[in-house]
Amino acid sequence: MGEPILDVKDLDVRFRTPDGEVHAVKGVSFHVEPGETLAIVGESGSGKSQATLAIMGLLASNGWATGSATYQGRELVGLTQRQLNSVRGRHISMIFQEPMTSLDPLYTIEKQIAEPLMRHRGVSRRAARPRVLELLKLVQIPEPERRLKAFPHELSGGQRQRVMIAMALANEPDILIADEPTTALDVTVQAQILELLDELKRENGLSMLFITHDLGIVRRIADEVAVMKDGRIVEAGETARVFDAPAHDYTRHLLAAEPKGTPPARREDAPVLLSADDLKVWFPIRAGVFRRTVGHVKAVDGITVRLRQGQTLGVVGESGSGKTTLGLALLRLIESDGPIVFLGKDIAGHSQADMRPLREDLQIVFQDPFGSLSPRMSIAEIIAEGLKIHRPGWSAEERDARVVTALEEVGLDPEARHRYPHEFSGGQRQRISIARAMVLNPRFVMLDEPTSALDMSVQAQVVDLLRETQARRDLAFLFISHDLKVVRALANDVIVMRAGKVIEEGPAETIFDNASDPYTRALMAAAFENKVAGEAAG
Repeated sequence: MGEPILDVKDLDVRFRTPDGEVHAVKGVSFHVEPGETLAIVGESGSGKSQATLAIMGLLASNGWATGSATYQGRELVGLTQRQLNSVRGRHISMIFQEPMTSLDPLYTIEKQIAEPLMRHRGVSRRAARPRVLELLKLVQIPEPERRLKAFPHELSGGQRQRVMIAMALANEPDILIADEPTTALDVTVQAQILELLDELKRENGLSMLFITHDLGIVRRIADEVAVMKDGRIVEAGETARVFDAPAHDYTRHLLAAEPKGTPPARREDAPVLLSADDLKVWFPIRAGVFRRTVGHVKAVDGITVRLRQGQTLGVVGESGSGKTTLGLALLRLIESDGPIVFLGKDIAGHSQADMRPLREDLQIVFQDPFGSLSPRMSIAEIIAEGLKIHRPGWSAEERDARVVTALEEVGLDPEARHRYPHEFSGGQRQRISIARAMVLNPRFVMLDEPTSALDMSVQAQVVDLLRETQARRDLAFLFISHDLKVVRALANDVIVMRAGKVIEEGPAETIFDNASDPYTRALMAAAFENKVAGEAAG
């Protein structure tokens, strides 16, 4: 091998906090060869993202780095922001995890992709347009000419991530740093993004530093892998060797952390708890000066479902298929057409006031455990909020005792109940969200992507927790997810949605092992084989 294009030695990252100094990265060393992909893996808090941010000079204002990181022999640690600007975006580019917060909502797609060209090549926006169109075609954005004037909110999650890749590739960098670039994407879009990155690497000799907690992606895309824990690299080497014969206990733990097991057995004689027939949620499309309705977005278009007590119904499909809209309609959180029967009563016409007494039996756990928890309330206050509404006669002591029990049931220390959400990890916050939903002893719980933002080992813990809670309480779950491995571990039955319709449904084992619809088979191929089935094109 020749000289590495990126050589990191004894990199340390520290932060000053009110509680003292935090040592986030501890003497990390690695290198990336030209045309090579190195994956850095580890759970949240392992230091993998902070190490790469230190290389780019993008640490928070209270952080600093020591050690060495050289690009083609040039030291990066210690450079001023002005000096780093001659490297960033021109020779080393970065794709961030969440494109919606990384893209400026006030600027068009054209302006944002053109910006690195204007900054580093001194071209005008008009002169940059042909390159912007070329990049949009390269990352396979449909109808690129029409997308030039689009804003980020007008694109899907996968399209926004493709725009981020186009920006990163604008100046044909030597190194691409990708920090969890596919975490929030559907399996088919994820597979397309990985294929695109792989193709760019082969054709352009691109070197990549890929940050992720998804080991399936690492096996697919990386030549070398480094495993981080508590700020240190505990194991590194050729990907196949590390995966097939891991030497460190932590690496073995990560490899074994994938959600496993099967859901509680389906009971055919269990009573139907919740059902809907020919359910529709159509959103009007308005145009013209008088905003007349000229059409409809058919988010849910004639769906019939039955959920029995103790059953988990998995709902899968790509972004925009109508999964979450279906769940919100069943909970009567948005307007819909068609009967919805809960505990033998049609609730479709119920007002929000009529629904209030039923809310304790109908609960929801959201995808983002941080965004759905009030930062101004303690954990005890968050969990007890529903008790205040639905158990008005309870004393403060009775509510507190129930909060303690709820926290114990989800495996959290009740002594921590007076702390605030930001003091907990992502997995702990999701357990708090589950405790909040379960504290009222509901009959039905909608779980909307509850594991997508979590590390693999934390995912496995949350899946086990949900299964145990369901078995203990005989709950019905509507489990919405694009992570089919998690769905397989939890769902008795599955419906596959596309463009507001159910295109396939049945027992989970049938859907996963013997799907009949080409679209379903494409989803399964993308999830379990890390590729997009050729038939998905149809």
